[in-house]
Order: sequence, then structure tokens, then C-alpha cells
Amino acid sequence: MQIDIQSRHFTLTEALRGYIKRRLGFALGSRDEHIRRVRVRLSDVNGPKGGDDKCCHVQVTLEHLPDIVIKDTEADLYRAIDRAADRADRTLGRRLARQRTRGRSTAMRPQLTTAEIL
Repeated sequence: MQIDIQSRHFTLTEALRGYIKRRLGFALGSRDEHIRRVRVRLSDVNGPKGGDDKCCHVQVTLEHLPDIVIKDTEADLYRAIDRAADRADRTLGRRLARQRTRGRSTAMRPQLTTAEIL
């Protein structure tokens, strides 16, 4: 799984980069064959003022399905990353289950002949 990580308004440390890769690998790794790329954008909205201003924006690009976009803002950046990873995992699971259900329902639908339609 290719993970692209960028930060805005603060320095991205190797410890934080490693945490994001481990966390997303744990959350999304079992469905790696469906994922083309994961983009993570971290930002500090208010700068040094403090408050709920650490934002984690996760975009999961999938094969043959629309992208999953998750955004979470918290006072603690690690909490924002955890919540965004959990939400991305749940959303991906629902989307893949929906795709499997749709594929099964169209395959099980009987094909009508021209005589049956008229």
C-alpha cells in the first residue's frame, strides 16, 4: 500500500510518519489489494493558539470505486489520526461489502429471453 504523508504548518517527524504508516497499515492492510494509494494530510489549523485544531485528512484511492475521504479534527494529533484510520477502515469495509452484494445480486438475477419479455 502506497502511503503519501504531508503536513502543513508544522514539521513532520519520523516518529509521526512511522506512527501513521503503522496505524493505517493495521487498519487497512487486510484490504490492501483494493487500495491504490492512501494520502494523508496533517495540519494545525490554529497554529500555536491551541484548541481542537489538529486536522487529519485521509483520502483512500480504490480500484474501480470512488475515493474514500475522511477528515477528523481533534486537540491531539494522534487521536485525530486514530479516529480517521478507524473511520476509513469501517467505510472501506462497508463499500466493499456493498460491491460484493451488488455483484452477487446481478449474477443471481435470471436472464429473460425475448419471448418472456413480450
